[in-house]
Amino acid sequence: MQTGVSTGTAQRIGVPREIFPGEKRVATVPEVVEKLIKLGFKVSIESGAGDLANFSDDTYRAAGAEVIEGAAALWAASDVVFKVRGPSADEVGLMREGGTLVSFIWPAQNPELMQQLTAKKATVLAIDALPRMLSRAQKMDALTSQAGVAGYRAVIEAANAFGRFFNGQITAAGKVPPAKVFIAGAGVAGLAAIGTAAGLGAIVRANDTRAEVADQVTSLGGEFVKVDYEEEGGGGGYAKVMSEGFQQAQRDMYAKQAREVDIIITTALIPGKPAPKLITADMVKSMKPGSVIVDMAAEQGGNCELTEPGQAVVKHGVTIVGYTDLVSRLSKQSSTLYASNLFRLTEELCKTKDGIINVNMEDDAIRGLTVTKEGTITWPAPAPKLPAAATAVAAKPATAPAAKKGHGHGAPSEPMAGSKLAIMFGVAAALFWLIGASAPKEFLSHFTVFVLACFVGYMVVWNVKPALHTPLMSVTNAISSIIAIGALVQISPMGSAVDRPNDLITWVAAAGIVLTAINMFGGFAVTQRMLAMFRK
Repeated sequence: MQTGVSTGTAQRIGVPREIFPGEKRVATVPEVVEKLIKLGFKVSIESGAGDLANFSDDTYRAAGAEVIEGAAALWAASDVVFKVRGPSADEVGLMREGGTLVSFIWPAQNPELMQQLTAKKATVLAIDALPRMLSRAQKMDALTSQAGVAGYRAVIEAANAFGRFFNGQITAAGKVPPAKVFIAGAGVAGLAAIGTAAGLGAIVRANDTRAEVADQVTSLGGEFVKVDYEEEGGGGGYAKVMSEGFQQAQRDMYAKQAREVDIIITTALIPGKPAPKLITADMVKSMKPGSVIVDMAAEQGGNCELTEPGQAVVKHGVTIVGYTDLVSRLSKQSSTLYASNLFRLTEELCKTKDGIINVNMEDDAIRGLTVTKEGTITWPAPAPKLPAAATAVAAKPATAPAAKKGHGHGAPSEPMAGSKLAIMFGVAAALFWLIGASAPKEFLSHFTVFVLACFVGYMVVWNVKPALHTPLMSVTNAISSIIAIGALVQISPMGSAVDRPNDLITWVAAAGIVLTAINMFGGFAVTQRMLAMFRK
């Protein structure tokens, strides 16, 4: 069913200026305006909407947007409104009845806003309600894109407040130890913070309720600190409230980390609930003077008991940064990413490219986003069914044919593998017999060594994971030095002049030395380049 005020003609997307205190982002950028117009939409921007993100009105005009003076005129002219922050009561009052809004809404935390929007008979797509377990939804996932920016900025704020190097240095004035950073939560924001802090040279530790993220933490240069308590930590891309037993074990681990590290960055959030308190006042007291805490959950109450939202304060000698505008402190980058997320969503809403959106409630991604539909509250959405069904369908052909026939893409059965091996050895034995019956004894000896070398090399490389082929081959290439030795023997053999090689053998041996040298030095060069990727 098509949703919007206009029917049969292209709808107008309006982008008002954000009025929330400290908000510098804008919901679309000039390069995305051009793409929206290609989908058939008309685009209007409130004058000054992009100023704080360094996008002037003239750049929007050049991209094809109409710049409208005043919020009231912008809201009145728009069929669809793109926003960053949820609308205020005044902005809802400016909205056209039956219009469409795409924005962060947080429906669980804003029941009054939901009622105001339903009174307007609005269709509202909350970008924060996207079902993140759907792979096709990743391109629309504004929570992920904005969290990545926030995680990066959190480390920059920590470095600014810390007053010391992050990386260890040895200077003429003495040795500087690297900073120790602990990151509570290894979601998107936490992983971005881990990568940034590790890139600056700090010793990074991290923890998350989901044990499966340990490999991601390690791959970014951090150390995963495990809580000594077994419990599943959530699913669908979101965390959950843990049991009291787990929370106590987690607090004990946090208390130990607080005493040891220089910087703590907290990122823990649970959808629809206040931020969990992870860092107590006693933990803050135990930290070294000059330490820093960056509380990325400050807007939802904070993960630290002493956090003051929107402020950076010093308590017990520890700087506690509770800024609620971390993403806005990189407004141009975050606006660009957010605009791209909304454009991908618009592509899903307007697959016909006729400038008219279609809120298809049969689409799991769109259904999850839709919190009100034409004045009716549709939140919360039922759990998406597609991933489970797809998994079940994919599992059947992967197991049934393999069990029956033992070939194809499934794992072969043991009898079949054994028979293939027997046939291979039988053919090899027959070839050896045929060659041995007519070839000289010396040739057969060399040929046997050659075949065994091929077989051993094949089995060694075949049983190594593909990801390790480069380091394996770069090292084993050095073994080819034996070729160089053989070539040198051919060029300068022992014995009389009669035994010396002819010119052809000499040139072939010389070429062999050159090629082998390239192979050897190239192998070591590849090894050194690969190892350099893992050095700080």
